[in-house]
Amino acid sequence: MGDVASALRVLGIDPGLTRCGVGVVDVGRDRRASLVHVGVVRSAPDAPIERRLATIAAGIRAVLAEHSPDVVAVERVFAQHNRSTVMGTAQASGIALMLAAEHGLPAATHTPSEVKAAVTGYGSADKLQVQTMVARVLRLDALPQPADAADALALALCHAWRRNASTSTSDGASTPAQRAWAAAERATRR
Repeated sequence: MGDVASALRVLGIDPGLTRCGVGVVDVGRDRRASLVHVGVVRSAPDAPIERRLATIAAGIRAVLAEHSPDVVAVERVFAQHNRSTVMGTAQASGIALMLAAEHGLPAATHTPSEVKAAVTGYGSADKLQVQTMVARVLRLDALPQPADAADALALALCHAWRRNASTSTSDGASTPAQRAWAAAERATRR
C-alpha cells in the first residue's frame, strides 16, 4: 500500500456466538485497502454461555494484541425473528465493544445495510455480492470464507471509508458507493 504511515488500521467484527468474524484492514486516505488478517473465532454451541463468551473474548484479544488496530468496527445488532440468535449476537457484540474500551480504542457500530451500501453501492446486496466486492477491493485471489469473515472485512472497510463519505473524488463527484452509503446512514437515523 502507498502511504502506510497515514493508513488507518481497522478491526472489523461480525459478532456471533458460534462464529465471530474478525478482519483487519489497512486503509489509506486514497481509500486503497490491504488485508492484514481475517479469521473466525468459534465457540462450541453446547458449551455454557460464560465459556462461549470467554472463548470469543480470547479470540478477539489475540487479534487486538497481534495486529494493534487503531479502531474497532462492530456490526450493529438489529431485530431478528429468532430471539436466541439476536441475544447471542448482542452478547458477542458487547464483548467486542468492551474489549475495544479496555484497549483504549474508539469503537463504532454499523448496520448491515450501511456496510453493504459502503462496499457494494447497494444496501440490500446479498452475501455473495459482499464477498465478491471485498475480494476485489482487497485484491484477494479467492472470496473470503466463511461469510462471517467477509462480513468482518466489509465492516472494517465501511468504517474506514466512512471518514471520507462526505468527501469527493478527484473530479469533484461522490462515488456511487459513497452516495449509497450516505443514503443508508440517513435511513438509519429516521
